[in-house]
Amino acid sequence: MASIGFFALLLGVLVTVHELGHFLVAKACGVKVLKFSFGFGPKLLSFTKGETEYQIALLPLGGFVKMAGDVAGEDLEPDEAHRGFLAQPPWKRMAIVLAGPAFNLVFPILIYFFIFWGPHEAISTRLGYVPPGTPAAAAGLRPGDRILAVEGDKVRTFDEMAEAFIGRFERPIPLTVERNGEQFIANVTPLKYVDSSPFETVERGRMMVEANPQVPIVGVPPGSEAAQAGLKTFDRIVAINGTPVPDEATLYQVLAKQEGLLKVTVQRLQPVEVGTATLKVPERVELQVPKQAGKEGLAALGVEPRDLYVAAVMADSPAAAAGIRSGDRLVAVNGEPLTTFHMLDVKVSGPGKGDFTLTWRGQDGEHTSKISLGAIKEMDELGNVTESKGHGLRPWLLTRGEVPPVEKVTVTLEWNDALKQAAKVVPKIISGTVGALAGLVTRDVPLSTISSPIGIAQLAARSTELGWDYFLNLMAVISINLGVVNLLPIPVLDGFAVLAALWESVRRRPIPVRVREVANVIGLAMLAVLMLVAFYNDISKWFFPNGIGR
Repeated sequence: MASIGFFALLLGVLVTVHELGHFLVAKACGVKVLKFSFGFGPKLLSFTKGETEYQIALLPLGGFVKMAGDVAGEDLEPDEAHRGFLAQPPWKRMAIVLAGPAFNLVFPILIYFFIFWGPHEAISTRLGYVPPGTPAAAAGLRPGDRILAVEGDKVRTFDEMAEAFIGRFERPIPLTVERNGEQFIANVTPLKYVDSSPFETVERGRMMVEANPQVPIVGVPPGSEAAQAGLKTFDRIVAINGTPVPDEATLYQVLAKQEGLLKVTVQRLQPVEVGTATLKVPERVELQVPKQAGKEGLAALGVEPRDLYVAAVMADSPAAAAGIRSGDRLVAVNGEPLTTFHMLDVKVSGPGKGDFTLTWRGQDGEHTSKISLGAIKEMDELGNVTESKGHGLRPWLLTRGEVPPVEKVTVTLEWNDALKQAAKVVPKIISGTVGALAGLVTRDVPLSTISSPIGIAQLAARSTELGWDYFLNLMAVISINLGVVNLLPIPVLDGFAVLAALWESVRRRPIPVRVREVANVIGLAMLAVLMLVAFYNDISKWFFPNGIGR
């Protein structure tokens, strides 16, 4: 019931906003508006003001605006015939039709304004993870460092820090860093990154850091002192000499105070046979590990970050055929050393990419093999099954419960700053929505990602559990989706009405009635098929959470 209620609230507000756009511009253009309704179905209450009846209907799942003369052949009083919708010149009809989607695209700015205005929590500039081989790592930054200023410009949040690197790249940038209560200057040379959208192209620098703290899960080189001490790849460091170690930042701090032989407590997943299934059960193991002189962080234990270690190899994948096994470490692709697992995907995926040469290290030494991308099927958290070309290698991923909390700070924005922030966010979401729709056409985005009202209702209920900010964010995103989709030139959508008005302004005559009728049938059929696909996606996820036929 909660899902239905929140869905009704979300959709009712958004459709009313859409219809309000049509209503206000129609009034401004002199068109007679007969009825403005919040909701559908039987009328609950109503009142008339001027020439318009305003009503609240039983089903709060939208609304509608009834304009005089919006249907061909509708009879109007002679003295009011000029106030009918279809009697208006094409530019007025375009303005009225465009107002609905426009309100859906502008309304999120108001939503985000209220989200940002006043005190709110934001992710701090404390670094959660500094991947090896990145500009940040080369500058000596490490997990737990807090960035106070970028080239003298103070920053309070992770987003502010990212914005500070606009136009700053490929040259040393001085950062004011706080570590263990002391401040120092670190010079980082960010990589150039181009952020493009239909609205703007922004060049910014990237240090390649992450805000989310990392659990200290290790990769252990074969034959190393750490391996001889009993450490194994994917062991999770829980404590050192009795001091808890929840994340890598704490690991640095604890190890800086220790010397000699360390008592290291690890959590290790052990396979347990339960009937025909094999489960992995965590157990704690205590080991004696010598500290490596002059080393910090994981290196002080003689181990490596887990990032380049292979957690899983998908069955019948190209990687499995090449002989790569879980626990092996990636070394290079096409002869170029790898610094992160993500770098492998960047190098081998995308248009025009095919065969590649991969070097990895196993228990018996290094191997190099030529690998061809093959068909890989995957299922995400929402149950969407996608098929793509890939190698079949997977990194170690944490569950949500294992991820340490990210540090947040309370930031207070004045109304003008909140408005600027909102105006920046909305175009980015519009750009992403347009890109996703284009991806559906090019098949880069699978149809299995489309959700029906069932999925939207579940998202609405889930978002309120996380807080009203999440619900409002969902409302803003769906409003943008409604606005963009309604602009598509598909019959029965606003975009086709705009197209018809453009046609009439150029050809000096309306689209033939027969053509409009056929187009409407085609449009309804297209929307019906799309809705069936969406309902199929949500229902199949409901009844077959592990995928049909699995």
